Amino acid sequence: MRIPVQPHLEAGPHTYYADSAGPAPSHPRLLGELRCDVCVIGGGFTGISAALNLAEAGYSVVLLEGAEIGWGASGRNGGQMITGYAPDMTKMIRMLGSDHARQLWELSLDATHIVHDRINTHQIDAEYKPGYVLAAARPGHMPALSAEQECLNGLGYAQSRMVDRGELGAIVASSRFHGGLVDMGSGHLHPLKYVRGLARAAAAAGVRIFEHSRVERILPANESGPGAPAAAFTDRGVVRCENLVLCCNAYIGNLQHHVRSRIMPVGTYIIATEPMSEARSMALLPTGCCISDTNFVLDYFRLSADHRMLFGGRVSYTTLPPPHLVERMRQRMLATFPELHDLAISHSWGGYVDISMNRLPDIGRLPGRIYYAQGFSGQGVALTGLAGKLIASAIRGDNEKFDVFARIPHRAFPGGPLLRMPLLLLATLYSRLQDMI
Repeated sequence: MRIPVQPHLEAGPHTYYADSAGPAPSHPRLLGELRCDVCVIGGGFTGISAALNLAEAGYSVVLLEGAEIGWGASGRNGGQMITGYAPDMTKMIRMLGSDHARQLWELSLDATHIVHDRINTHQIDAEYKPGYVLAAARPGHMPALSAEQECLNGLGYAQSRMVDRGELGAIVASSRFHGGLVDMGSGHLHPLKYVRGLARAAAAAGVRIFEHSRVERILPANESGPGAPAAAFTDRGVVRCENLVLCCNAYIGNLQHHVRSRIMPVGTYIIATEPMSEARSMALLPTGCCISDTNFVLDYFRLSADHRMLFGGRVSYTTLPPPHLVERMRQRMLATFPELHDLAISHSWGGYVDISMNRLPDIGRLPGRIYYAQGFSGQGVALTGLAGKLIASAIRGDNEKFDVFARIPHRAFPGGPLLRMPLLLLATLYSRLQDMI
């Protein structure tokens, strides 16, 4: 039986991750008034990382989540933990200059180390597997991958290498690709198990976590008078605090208009096959690497721990999934692996990621002791943990690494509330046409 994608993403999708992670731990709903040093809004990778780092530094922290821990992109994503950023390093150097780009590269290495450290320190069963391949979807994509590898060599990164079409066949058994860039410093994990493990660690460190406590309004510090605390209001309570941290990403809604204007929520989708034998799965991806292709509207895929193919891609810039989505995604999967024609689709789901105009993370501060992090543009499994750590450091008074990100120039999406989505659709149409060339 084939299960359709949930028509309304906010309803909460039926995901393979939720079925395989086991029962979710529950946290109470906020009732009444609380005071703390820091209130974090958002129970995904970014918010929990910030809360955990602050609690470990001795701050009293309250975390408010509108649904359940990991309900958004942190618990639904493709699970690919990739070193670097959505733009490749050659593009970042052109955008920002070599010194700034190199600083960001070094911080991206810190980001992957943070994931490994958290998994090991807190004994999180995140099913981590090393290895990632950016596979050339067209022969004409190979020169850009070679240039990127040359740039990484110049940065002293020794964990990546170029492979030609023949060598790639030993990593991914598909005739679709023409070579690629292999990165053994990246990998993949079970995102929902990881985010729940982080939440357990945060609670053990003293973070007070509240679920089903959607924040409806925030008040910056000093807004209601000199020395007045910041505040976050839900329908049943309020948290007053010295500092507010916004970690809502694509689900920020109308909570803070300036922050919201700088990101665009994009729907992305995943299907999961029924399990196959280990031998059959390893014949498709012999090294266990996860794969993304080089198209603008990319396909990405990997094997689960129980030998399913998890195949993601397609995008939507509206609130509705594309028509006939599951069958279209299955056809994309079969174009890559025709051998899977006899396997049923056991799960399908979607969710929103947020993109920024330049596809780089938007991490900054606002008047009234408000900090925020967003715009990870599909690279959030690793970078969100770094963002949470940098925000915690900035609140403690150490701004050096935080300001490396705060210096990145960001702009609001053009068109305002009415035209920003149609303008992005036009730009995306052009990029999709480029994929066909």
